[in-house]
Amino acid sequence: MVLESCMILLDNSEYMRNGDYIPTRLEAQHDAANLLVGTKTQSNPESTVGVIAMTGEFLGGQDGSSSSVGAELLISPTDDMGKILGALHNVPIRGRSLGSRSTPKSESLGGSDIAAAVQVANLALKHRRNKNGAQRVVVFVGSPILGDAKSLAKCGRQLKKNNVSIDVIAMGEWEENEAKLVELVNAANGSGDSCHLVTIPPGTLPSDVLVTSPIVHGGAAEAAAAGAAGIP
Repeated sequence: MVLESCMILLDNSEYMRNGDYIPTRLEAQHDAANLLVGTKTQSNPESTVGVIAMTGEFLGGQDGSSSSVGAELLISPTDDMGKILGALHNVPIRGRSLGSRSTPKSESLGGSDIAAAVQVANLALKHRRNKNGAQRVVVFVGSPILGDAKSLAKCGRQLKKNNVSIDVIAMGEWEENEAKLVELVNAANGSGDSCHLVTIPPGTLPSDVLVTSPIVHGGAAEAAAAGAAGIP
């Protein structure tokens, strides 16, 4: 199987407390991330996985306000399963539970700054130990995305320029995020098809959906899905 260095970006905003996925978005995300880590590391013994929490620690200002320090690199790409699973297990929910009346809900509860988190992932991949093989970023999104579709498209083009593929797993807030996520994945794909967007229906286990998706099985899953639909 293909050798790959992969960064998994986890949504750890206040939105992940929601119970529309069993038992919560955060726990469902954790289960799905475990599946991805197992798949990546078992497909090739030299493949590596790193983990990023998209919402870093919030620092209080003198005026009583708080702001996030940005995405937090929990572990750089490694093949040490113990370290990877430890990083996944210790992802805390972060966000400002209280905001001013003028503060948008997505900002007061954290939201997902995908563009900033992807920059951190790019840097981690650039300094990966094994320079051989493919590069990929997998993003879990369970909160409103900060920034507009234009900034996400720019992020996607930068990924393509750096030969980094991206997979996006949408878990909630779909109506608000759809246009932005489509722009991101389309820009990262260009004329190719190595990047994927998978939407997880509420009430289902993300791992159950992902196990038959192209994010886990790549082109094999796409071909099987096309065959099942009668597409030549």
